[in-house]
Amino acid sequence: MGLVGVGRIGKEMIPRAKAFGLRVVAWSRSLTPEKASELGIEYKPSPDAVAAAADIVSVHIALTPETKGLLGKSFFGALRSGAIFINTARGEVVDQAALVEAMRTKNVRAGLDVYAAEPASGSGEFTDAIKDEVNLYGTHHIGASTDQAQEAIAAETVRIIRTFKETGQVPNVVNLARHTPATHTLVVRHRDRPGVLAAVLGAIRQANINVQEMENIIFEGSEAAVAHINLEAAPSAEMLAKIKTDCSEIIDLSLIAF
Repeated sequence: MGLVGVGRIGKEMIPRAKAFGLRVVAWSRSLTPEKASELGIEYKPSPDAVAAAADIVSVHIALTPETKGLLGKSFFGALRSGAIFINTARGEVVDQAALVEAMRTKNVRAGLDVYAAEPASGSGEFTDAIKDEVNLYGTHHIGASTDQAQEAIAAETVRIIRTFKETGQVPNVVNLARHTPATHTLVVRHRDRPGVLAAVLGAIRQANINVQEMENIIFEGSEAAVAHINLEAAPSAEMLAKIKTDCSEIIDLSLIAF
């Protein structure tokens, strides 16, 4: 068996291959002859060299600009006739036209759960022409359907909800604005009492200034707090003085320009 990629998943293939009596050869960007010896496998200097030496090739590399289309005509040209090619990594690391040619001319049998043209959603129609190749053994991609992956997803869901409940922050949120129209931050140091922020926000509303972001941090003992309020415009000095005069629970106000 030949491995293209010996990361965490690729390493897991080694004992499984040996359990079937297979000798393992491998190439990986980080693999050295010394590391290969430690893993009990044979080092190859390139994916093409793996293809030339193996009856079965299994791909386990991440998709990066460097690996996109990595396994192309030279790789499949080196692959033995009648070989088995397995790709459960990413469809884009393979030149699919070169793979199809090898399937037709060299009787290469391909086991795939990733493809060059995949549906954009879970309910999309699969129209890739490779589905009609007689030497294709294809399935849908199930990389996230292992017991370990499902447990990790569940644990991460709980972590996100707990973090939001305890801090108001949402980890890993993908649609926050990177830049807002805010030009100033109003820093309000205050006693942690009811109505303080309502008074501040009411004054900001009367000045017709829009709030972009706000955070209120409570210190140990729930006696003091500090609020950071990002504003689209600078409030006047008179407005700030009035806020502090009208609310005795405010300790200090400061305005920071971006």
